[in-house]
Amino acid sequence: MGTELAGLIRADLAALSNDASRLAVAPSIDATQLGQGHTNADNGGFSFAQSMKDAIAGVDQDQHVANDKMAAVDSGKSDDLVGAMLSSQQASLSFSMLMQVRNKVMGAVDELLKLPV
Repeated sequence: MGTELAGLIRADLAALSNDASRLAVAPSIDATQLGQGHTNADNGGFSFAQSMKDAIAGVDQDQHVANDKMAAVDSGKSDDLVGAMLSSQQASLSFSMLMQVRNKVMGAVDELLKLPV
């Protein structure tokens, strides 16, 4: 059972890595899809992989919003410097939180892989 679980975790992590790489090139969702609570269609339950994909997409969306606001301030189209700085900090905090979740998940996976079979 431990081997099967480790295999499933590895498959989910590989899928997440592929999706994160693809997201770095071109975002695959728009803001209307965020937070809609996707479930795994195979078993009708919670999907950790889908939750992580949603989190990655949310962080990416925060960064795009911050970049747009900063570009508007830089070009003189907007004078909302405070809003741009707040958006930038929000994007930074979102990314930091995502990295902490990733680190915790990787630590848990390492611990699971060390379990005797």
